[in-house]
Amino acid sequence: MDGELMKMSFHLECIGCGSRYDPDQVIYTCRRCGDLLSVEFDLSDVPGNIEDAWRGRPLSVWRYRELLPVSTFERRVSLGEGGTSLNRCIRLSDKIGLKNLYVKNEGENPTGSFKDRGMTVGVTKALELGMVRVACASTGNTSASLAAYAARAGIECIVLIPSGKIAFGKLTQAIIHGAKVIQVKGNFDEALRIVRRICHTHRIYLLNSVNPFRLEGQKTAAFEIRDQLCGKVPDKIVIPVGNAGNISAYWKGFMELHKIGLIDDLPQMIGIQAEGAAPIANSLKKGLDFIEFVENPETVATAIRIGSPVNWKKAVRAIKESRGTVEKVSDKEILEAQRLLAQLEGIFVEPASAASIAGLIRLVNEGLIDKDETVVCILTGHGLKDPDIVVRQFARPIEVEATEEAVIDAIMRKEKIAVGVHYSM
Repeated sequence: MDGELMKMSFHLECIGCGSRYDPDQVIYTCRRCGDLLSVEFDLSDVPGNIEDAWRGRPLSVWRYRELLPVSTFERRVSLGEGGTSLNRCIRLSDKIGLKNLYVKNEGENPTGSFKDRGMTVGVTKALELGMVRVACASTGNTSASLAAYAARAGIECIVLIPSGKIAFGKLTQAIIHGAKVIQVKGNFDEALRIVRRICHTHRIYLLNSVNPFRLEGQKTAAFEIRDQLCGKVPDKIVIPVGNAGNISAYWKGFMELHKIGLIDDLPQMIGIQAEGAAPIANSLKKGLDFIEFVENPETVATAIRIGSPVNWKKAVRAIKESRGTVEKVSDKEILEAQRLLAQLEGIFVEPASAASIAGLIRLVNEGLIDKDETVVCILTGHGLKDPDIVVRQFARPIEVEATEEAVIDAIMRKEKIAVGVHYSM
């Protein structure tokens, strides 16, 4: 049984009024107050040898199956997600002025982004609930991931995307996996409102991050970081924030590890938003206890171009409970961070992923992160998700005659063949 243990009991619970719901209901928000739901496990049931069982399995989402809200491991819909590398970045650390910087490279997941962690659990749950159609609104990565997992499960996938606001690499993935892709003449927030209404009135299972089961898969990245650091926890987790589900999921994962006694300390959660799509950062900096949404979000980081993050309450709770913070960065800083990561560490990420590095640089420069702290930046998606931005920002390769002399002349030139965007750090 590969170290199989008894499943933990769990229920759905409203984060606002505390109302409880049976996890076998098709429900996304509280019927009493309309607030978000969370999957809550009875952690008193966790066996003392759970860590031994985990060690005997490959590093992956399903390594931690006892703390995932599905009935049977055998019926899971999986493409081999999770188990992504945690890379120590020595050259980038030296550049920034840190001693212990790591990056969790979620672009290594099957469809190239962290969304696969949530979809393996979400689509598995859809089948358990007897659903034959799934749907989402997306800025790109969600659509690519849901389309792939729906294809794996043999069910229909419907995707709403904002017209002209999605990276072509991500749209291609959704199309090739057979999803019904519908472009909405509006932004992501408008597309999400429409798909939520449709899933409420039709038997279609919604798999945006308002679905609490999806975040359960995403929390396993926190479990992996703890295992990859040999039981230790970093001082700070720096993570891009769009719809705000991922930062919430990481915090939930670390909190569960703490409650069952597998970690003694908790990291500070630091969220990073792009300046043109920073409702949480703007509102918290003003000292507000609510979020002023951004009506027309704009940023080169398309994956976090979201003005009305549905999980903002969970994100704010994670930031405050962890004594963390939220920062915003410019597109210029994001693109420079993308270049630095690629040229110093050999890791190519999409702009939204680079937001975590850009935010880290800003916080270090402002003295808000100590050079001796251990920091993990989350890289949410692969650079090939959005290659057009690189083509626009860097010079094209030079062309020479097919002679040895011409090639040597090009090699020896003082100017760089491809010049990136630069700003002083």
